[in-house]
Amino acid sequence: MTDPIATPSRDDPTVAAASEWIGGPVGRRAAPARRWWTPLRIALAVASVTVALGFVADQPCRSDGWADRSDRSMWTSLCYSDVAFLYRERGFADDQLAYREASLEYPVLTGAVMQATAYGVDALGAVSDVAAEAGRAEAAVAESRRFFDLTAALMALCALVVVVATSRTVPRRPWDGMLFAASPLLLLSATINWDLLAVALAALAILAWTRERPVAAGVLIGLGAAVKLYPVLLLGPILLVALRDPERRAALRDTVLTFASAIVAWGAVNLPVVLWAPDGWRMFFEFNAERSADFGSTWYAADLLWPGVLPDEIDPLVLGGGVFALVLIVALALASPEPPRLAQLAFLAVAAFLLVNKVWSPQYSLWLLPLAALARPRVRDLAIWQVVEVAYVVGVWWYLAGLFDPENVLVSGQSYAWLIVLRVAALLWLVGVVVRDVLRPGRDPVRPFTTPSRPGERTAVAT
Repeated sequence: MTDPIATPSRDDPTVAAASEWIGGPVGRRAAPARRWWTPLRIALAVASVTVALGFVADQPCRSDGWADRSDRSMWTSLCYSDVAFLYRERGFADDQLAYREASLEYPVLTGAVMQATAYGVDALGAVSDVAAEAGRAEAAVAESRRFFDLTAALMALCALVVVVATSRTVPRRPWDGMLFAASPLLLLSATINWDLLAVALAALAILAWTRERPVAAGVLIGLGAAVKLYPVLLLGPILLVALRDPERRAALRDTVLTFASAIVAWGAVNLPVVLWAPDGWRMFFEFNAERSADFGSTWYAADLLWPGVLPDEIDPLVLGGGVFALVLIVALALASPEPPRLAQLAFLAVAAFLLVNKVWSPQYSLWLLPLAALARPRVRDLAIWQVVEVAYVVGVWWYLAGLFDPENVLVSGQSYAWLIVLRVAALLWLVGVVVRDVLRPGRDPVRPFTTPSRPGERTAVAT
């Protein structure tokens, strides 16, 4: 007998209600049609449209090459990106080598991607004509536009990879990738920074683990941590899932392989830079250790609302908050009536990290998006959270517009602080829904589609 496939118009109450406008939900006995437009291909097409619309939305800034941060229109048009600025400000425009000749506050694989993209700009001869007719400053702006275009293309490819991984992690729920593909967060945040590269590696790591490929999962986590540190947070949930696995010995053996391969992969890409440019390699760690409460964080909001309430050194508070959240997640995983799913614990771990971290940039919510789609694939729940996230994106850019132009403030410090509070509340609400699903497995919309249909089918339970 063929296992049933989740159909959004029947499985999701919000989609089912909306489907009444076009004839109602698909019938329970309806057989899936064999046609070219599969759920995955539809999701890939939607993701392509989403990132294309995001690229179009960046045009007000792209036309000027992101020439000046004090340009008010860049913030009010909601098209800010780090990419072009870092090309000029981190030495790439001057043919300097990252880490060795120019400082770079990013992990080594992000730096490698940036360096390779800069070589791509040179290879394409992006500004040969401009350089002949204009000064170096104008040429660098033109080069940075091409640098952004190449980066945007790479981020679009990463978004498609995330869609594939998310759609295939739970084979009987192929439509879940659509929750990532059609997200307004993807449209607004895909090209702010290089985060989608880490998101793609993390999504593939989860897929590899659910396919019982622990070495591949570890390698992907290690590489992801060499892009943005957050994929390393997947290791804790993997261990907790293994501890609750009915085949604990085999699961723990796989976990050891995953941990070991993650360490080896991370070391393999970091060690050459450590030996070649030790000071440049350390900058990422020193930069994050020394930074104070920054934009988007709970601590930044507290400092705006109650000036002077925070100590000069907030690292103990960050560490304490992280340990407290870790204890709660471990207790939840070990005490839940049924083994929790990896996506649920991974979502909670990354959410906890963002809630206590010293900075919470707008694009960091992309880290959560595929995890949320796997942990709680309900349109209503994800929409509530993302509406607040979209409001925050608008608010933070308009707040920064006021910092660069104090005479024309759009969002005051107090208003921005309360917007951060609202963002925290929205994420905590979604966290609460996921925690409820863990404690009451019957409320989990994914579990019916992951229950093994044959003895020993551990892969499905671990998703």
